[in-house]
Amino acid sequence: MQTTQSGILAEETKLARYLAFTIDSEADVVSALSTLAAQVDLSNTVVGLGESLVKLLGKDIPGLVTLPAQSGRGIDIPSTPTALWCWLRGTDRGELFHRSRQIELMLMPAFALGDVTDSFQYDENRDLSGYIDGTENPSGDEAIDAAIVQGQGNGLDGGSFVAVQQWLHDFDILDAMQTNERDDVIGRHIKDNEEFDEAPDSAHVKRAAQESFEPEAFMLRRSMPWAEGMEGGLVFVAFGKSFVAFDAVLKRMLGNEDTISDALFKFTRPISGAYFWCPPVKGNKLDLSALDL
Repeated sequence: MQTTQSGILAEETKLARYLAFTIDSEADVVSALSTLAAQVDLSNTVVGLGESLVKLLGKDIPGLVTLPAQSGRGIDIPSTPTALWCWLRGTDRGELFHRSRQIELMLMPAFALGDVTDSFQYDENRDLSGYIDGTENPSGDEAIDAAIVQGQGNGLDGGSFVAVQQWLHDFDILDAMQTNERDDVIGRHIKDNEEFDEAPDSAHVKRAAQESFEPEAFMLRRSMPWAEGMEGGLVFVAFGKSFVAFDAVLKRMLGNEDTISDALFKFTRPISGAYFWCPPVKGNKLDLSALDL
């Protein structure tokens, strides 16, 4: 879709970098956003705005909220909102580094760069647990229906909402599991990626089966592994036409429907989480007309 940031619907990313910005100078925000909208390379960069930034501008984007902190049985899901998020896609880590600096300079002095997370493709599309990630992702028109805002009017149509979480894996726990135990956690056999009916009800594919919700909770996942030093995990990135699907899946994973927690929590937990609105595109530039920019 020509009105959608192209990275949202792109099917493959070799390397990525995620930048999170906080507001440093309110007086310079409008100028910085205007510069970013005009100059950012949208062929390989996706931009998201947080609720706090939209509110600072005195505007409201229907459907944009702040990710709430949530809890399940012994599980805490953090909320770490920030003003602005950029997802840089590429094939060269040096190029990603220099593009990061360019974006940082575009946004100064209005925004200060906070968290920077690098991620990568592992054996095509595997999580660091070894299991293929995103098997049930919609594609084609179904991806557009799941991830892209339509029928809301100019300045909104072509946009998207994105949930972003950084998950930290405990590899000592994972390594101590036998293969059949790991398969039961995921609900797929690692050897062939096939689901199996005899998996326990806590298996991730059973907890998060998007077609099992009413309405169906399809979203477009663009998650990638991360590693720093000897720690690692998954940067979970899910685009939707709203946050309804993500919220429904997360609640079920926490066991808030039936007290059955997702078995994923045996070896991994999110350490951050935020919601963003990804504006549409007009003339190959960010369309911020919904913010009167």
